[in-house]
Amino acid sequence: MRIDLTLAAAGFAALLVTMPADAARVEGGSIVGVRGPGVVTYAGVPYAAAPVGELRWREPRPVRRWSGVRRAGAFAPACMQSGVSMPGEPPSPISEDCLYLNVWAPASPGPPRPVMVFFPGGGFTNGSTSIPLYRGDRLAREGVVVVTAAYRLGPLGFLALPELTRESPHASSGDYGLLDQIAALGWVQRNIAALGGDPARVTIFGQSAGATSVSLLMASPLARGLFQRAIGESGGLFEPLRLAPRYQLKVAEADGLAYAAKLGANSLDALRRMPASRFTGPGAAGVSHPVIDPYVLPLAPADAFAQRRENDVPLLVGSNQDEARSLIAVGEVRAATFEADIARQWGPLPPSILAAYPHATDEEARQARLDFERDLRFGWDVWAWARLQVATGRSPAYFYRFTRQPPFRAGSAQAGWGASHFAELWYVFDHLDRNTAPWTDADRRLAEVITGYWTRFAATGDPNRPGLPRWPRFETPFGGPMMNLGTSISPGPVVDLTGLKAFDTAYDQLRNVRPPSPEAGTTPKP
Repeated sequence: MRIDLTLAAAGFAALLVTMPADAARVEGGSIVGVRGPGVVTYAGVPYAAAPVGELRWREPRPVRRWSGVRRAGAFAPACMQSGVSMPGEPPSPISEDCLYLNVWAPASPGPPRPVMVFFPGGGFTNGSTSIPLYRGDRLAREGVVVVTAAYRLGPLGFLALPELTRESPHASSGDYGLLDQIAALGWVQRNIAALGGDPARVTIFGQSAGATSVSLLMASPLARGLFQRAIGESGGLFEPLRLAPRYQLKVAEADGLAYAAKLGANSLDALRRMPASRFTGPGAAGVSHPVIDPYVLPLAPADAFAQRRENDVPLLVGSNQDEARSLIAVGEVRAATFEADIARQWGPLPPSILAAYPHATDEEARQARLDFERDLRFGWDVWAWARLQVATGRSPAYFYRFTRQPPFRAGSAQAGWGASHFAELWYVFDHLDRNTAPWTDADRRLAEVITGYWTRFAATGDPNRPGLPRWPRFETPFGGPMMNLGTSISPGPVVDLTGLKAFDTAYDQLRNVRPPSPEAGTTPKP
């Protein structure tokens, strides 16, 4: 057959003319981004098929193809949830069709850039990649490609049922949200080069439940080779599994059956016919957590959460000085009822733990309650994470404590937080502009330093670079050192060791600890 080369060349030239300069070909088809100052944004890019209908509670499937050039200029809805994913932010539009990611890439040509993939927090029940605080444009100007990826939440992301386990070719159920994260990382490996990224230098990072996800991805064999560095901010799961039976598959299946019964569903088919809105709200808390299963998280009962080293990569991890201030109200805490109040929420605890938090006066008791909640929910896990990295892995760990108290305005959603849960995010994403607080030069300098550390770590596996205070590796089980990220930016010994060590020595006695009750006005540990 004779080919008319003139016509073929003309057709190819026409294709080049119709493809915009910021267009790229990815799985599913061609996309075109939106160019801004120094950055190209690709928003609402599908990385998997919509998990709806018969695909509800199944592994993510390949994205469906589209024709023409898809304009990636609008964020997709968040996954099904109720409430807001960040205090002070308006609720995001929601949909069960939510498996999308967003990419910010430097606009200037150059060699392949390091990639940073962010998973938002929200206790596995909330979270959105569209809130302005998480936009990666400022990080991208530091020479990295930033990806934010949504994943299924609540019962739609973590429901386990015997019928789902029987249906699965892997005899597992309950970790659909984690499978989404793994699918997003697979998409990054196969597609990010077309958007200027280096698939051999991928850093996963997250905050709260997003950091817990990072710790679990480090333990999952399915994520092996999909990333080369990890950052965890204020989250992780490292308690011995025998103390957390609800995370075991059989217990999670029983909880799932009880939840289905409350919904009036007597079969998996009935559950799949229900509108997605039925699976949001406070009644879903008991079936909205990861599950230890034989496929995604095949951990032995003797393991600590995420202790298994399927992915031995450099780690940067830490937490905030006042984590609990944004999560609990302590105005009514009294010394006389301090121990009884904790027992009512958490179950009976060994006296050695309570003794680590002096509470003789009401003022002491209020601070003790904040410190106790900080260490129980976040502090001990990140400390254990760093220690396990040093003890069981070959890759280095870098440990931090965020101590800066942002100058949030009185009357704002963040008033009185101090260096609380979430507070570091304005600095990590260098988006002080997303809050009307009267930021100072010290705040701007800290944001510059933190983004410098985070992006350098993504590039090399070591946060240190010229012009930044030297950050030493975490080396010893108790002494640290850790990096203080606050008004002072300097290394020093790990603080708050009295309470952390009390949890260490008492963990074998904590068999009766139960998660906090949502009805009591508390937030379950992410």
